[in-house]
Amino acid sequence: MESKIVVKQTKTRGRGLFAARDIKKSEIVTVWHPKKIISKKEMKLLSKDEQCHTTGIANGKHIVMGIPERYINHSCNPNTFVKDKKDVALRDIKKGEEITSDYAVNSVDDWEFRCLCGSRNCRKKICGDFFKLPKKWQKKYLPVLDKEFKEKFGEKLKKLI
Repeated sequence: MESKIVVKQTKTRGRGLFAARDIKKSEIVTVWHPKKIISKKEMKLLSKDEQCHTTGIANGKHIVMGIPERYINHSCNPNTFVKDKKDVALRDIKKGEEITSDYAVNSVDDWEFRCLCGSRNCRKKICGDFFKLPKKWQKKYLPVLDKEFKEKFGEKLKKLI
């Protein structure tokens, strides 16, 4: 079976994940293969590269991302979302298009960095806290939030409805 994704160099953001064929909306793009799950304290023991390829999960734990999912870059106009440790297409994705996700979705963490996505609606600064997103963005992402995130923050999310 033909692979639907490939890791390649991007023009501005190092490696990225790209569609090797057309991908339909709601299709699973990649299934996560976490290298390990660690505490926030253990983050300091990781190499700089691995620190850049982690994602926060419930109870202060972090996943050290495996390959290829670690190469999904951030975009303020993403074409995937995370559901049950899988990246799922938000819309149809054309062959050759970079696979992107909004890093603030399903996250409540205390990091931030300058955004390089270049999309028309770029927020210029990405933070790791869903609840720091502008309300209109929170409402936009509400339907695609991960089950674990909804369970943990259900009461807080009800205020968005």
